Amino acid sequence: MTGETNLSALIANMQPELSPTAFVFVAVDDLSALDLSKVHGFYREKEGITLILEKSVADDLGLSYGFVASCITLRIHSSLEAVGLTAAFSNTLAKHGISCNVVAAYYHDHIFVDTINATKAMDALVAMTNQNNTTL
Repeated sequence: MTGETNLSALIANMQPELSPTAFVFVAVDDLSALDLSKVHGFYREKEGITLILEKSVADDLGLSYGFVASCITLRIHSSLEAVGLTAAFSNTLAKHGISCNVVAAYYHDHIFVDTINATKAMDALVAMTNQNNTTL
């Protein structure tokens, strides 16, 4: 099953969905002591392993973090080969002063924004979708 590659279709149908769960990014050196079923996502870098965890899981494990994020999932199945979607939504969010951290997974893009900006980010993304739908 391949995802959508047409940028206009991606924007028009992205259907942003806000998760009610708070997430944090933490760094660890070793995964062996962790229950990986509690890890939302991870990426291995030279300096260590970045984990994306529910805030409550990080708190239970005593892991330190600074950034508390809300996750907005774009419900459209975007292709990993699609060009321009990340640039389009990150540019829209930047115009509203909202930073974003993006995880492009196989089916969907997941946008992590500061929890204090979650509603503002959702409003901007919905407006972006609506604007694109009126120009089609």
